[in-house]
Parts: sequence; C-alpha cells; structure tokens
Amino acid sequence: MADIKEFGDRLMGNLEQVIVGKRSAIELAVIGLLCQGHILIEDVPGVGKTMLARSLAKSLDCTFNRIQFTPDMLPSDVTGVSIYNQQKRVFEFRPGPVMGQIVLADEVNRATPKTQAALLEAMEERQVTVDGVTHPLEQPFMVLATQNPIEYEGTFPLPEAQLDRFLLRVRMGYPTSSEEMKIMNGQQLRHPIETLKPVLKVREVLAAIKAVREVFVSPAIQRYIIDLVGRTRQSSDVYLGASPRGSLALFRAGQARAALLGRDHVLPDDIKALAVPVLGHRVIVSPAARLRELSADRIVEEILHSTTVPGGDYKAENAARQAPADRGKGKIK
Repeated sequence: MADIKEFGDRLMGNLEQVIVGKRSAIELAVIGLLCQGHILIEDVPGVGKTMLARSLAKSLDCTFNRIQFTPDMLPSDVTGVSIYNQQKRVFEFRPGPVMGQIVLADEVNRATPKTQAALLEAMEERQVTVDGVTHPLEQPFMVLATQNPIEYEGTFPLPEAQLDRFLLRVRMGYPTSSEEMKIMNGQQLRHPIETLKPVLKVREVLAAIKAVREVFVSPAIQRYIIDLVGRTRQSSDVYLGASPRGSLALFRAGQARAALLGRDHVLPDDIKALAVPVLGHRVIVSPAARLRELSADRIVEEILHSTTVPGGDYKAENAARQAPADRGKGKIK
C-alpha cells in the first residue's frame, strides 16, 4: 500500500497549501474520494468549506461544477433539460451542473425537497435520467455538499434518505490563533488557490480507488463493524439507527484509511477513528434524548466506548490469507 500512501501524501500536501491546519478534515475528504463516496461538510460560514471542494478539484485536474442552491431552484436546474432543436427537429440534452466530476452543492439545505431529490440518483447510481433517457456520469464522481448548522430560516432539513447517501460528515472548525495568522499572511497578496497546480491525473485516481478495494478486512473487524452499527439501532436514545449502507460505508472508509497509512489490512483503530464521521449523520436522535441535549455524535461515541474491541494479529491473518496465492506463483501449469 506504499503507492496509496504516496498518493495520499501528495494530495493532502497540496490541499494544505490552501486549507491551513485542517489535516483531519483533509484526510476525510481524501478517504471519501478513494471510496467514491460523497461528503457533507457541515459548519459555520467562512471556515473553508467551499475552498476544500475547489482545492480538491484543482489538485486532481478534474472538472469542477458548483450548484448554489436556493428555494426557487427546480430539479432541471441540477440535472439538465432537453431542449428542442428546430433546425435538426430533435430534442437535445443540455447537461446540468451535476454532470461534473467534483460537484459542490453549496448550501444544499436551502433547496426544496423536490430539488434536493434531484441529487439522489446521481449520488447513488452515478447517472442522471432526464425525459426517460439515462446519462452516465464521468468517473470519478463526487458530491461535496455544504450546509450551515446554525441558520435555520429559509432552509429545508435534508431527509434521512439524502443523509444516508453521504459517506462522511466533516466539520472544519475554527482555526487556532497561529493558524489564523498564517491564513492572513498567506492571502495578503493573492489567494493560494490561484497558484494551486494539479498533482494527480484522473487515471491515477481511478487506479487508487481500485487498489483500495484490495485492503484486507478480517472477519473480526467485520463483526466489530456490524456490532457498532447494530447498537445504533438498539439504543433507547435513537429513533432511527444506521442502515446497512452505514456498515458498508464504515467498511470502505476503513479500507481507505488503512491504505493511506501504508497498511494492507484494517485495524480496530481505523474503525474507531471513522465511526463518528460515518455514522453520526445516519443516526436520528429520539425526542427524549434531544430534550436532554444529547447529540448523535455523542451517542455514537458512547457506543464506541461500550463495545468490545476485537483482538488478534490482523497482519498475520492477512499474510495467511495471501500465502496460498503466493505458493502458486512461478509454477508452470
């Protein structure tokens, strides 16, 4: 997995030229890319949500489209529309902004539920259907949606089906005093994103996405994932727990994190580090727990503390799994 680690270091190092002091948020964005997942960036204005999406697109030399969601938007403003060509006497498809590789859905909760639903097919099936014709999306495809958790006037909360399609929820947070000083000095003459150059080609991204799927996840780790997700459904503080899509998301994200750290096998630490970003937005808190000001993230953290962590030598398990294949190498059949 050395190649994936080098891939991640190059990409994260480039992103850090623009996003200062947010290594964990950058790492989650790269994990989302390697899993071919989508990211919900939830934080207050001005902390770099849009810059993270733009920087990622520029670093990968991918097409970048931005959708500024408003209450008066229509689904066709997102997916595209068929327009009649009078000269050719045929309908021609005019693609919408979702037909890109890195798509920023800015303030997604300002759109009506009907317009929000226009993203569902694209996010899950990586295609768009307009007037009965299906248009596949170019790979890699990734949606980075932003929303402000403080401002509620004129907003439409994302439904559970929409939230479940986001692999991760990322929070940027405010910078420290020294980081804020570095930001001011770095933008005195011009913004760093203006000079940001691509460091990876699309073919390298697609190869890394494929390689991450080969990371070994032992049966014990798989049971640990299922146990964690299952406990979100059994908790008395939870109205709706995480779905099987949450289990798969934690499985894929664990593979990506292990590969970025140079390992060919997943450890319990990978799952523990990703449990809150992967499961927090999938858990719907019960009304009684909400009255006690208990958040979904806190519930997931409590489940992590109360769940037994599996033991074992996962590296040895992976070596044993690979041994039969290695014994057959070099033999003439």
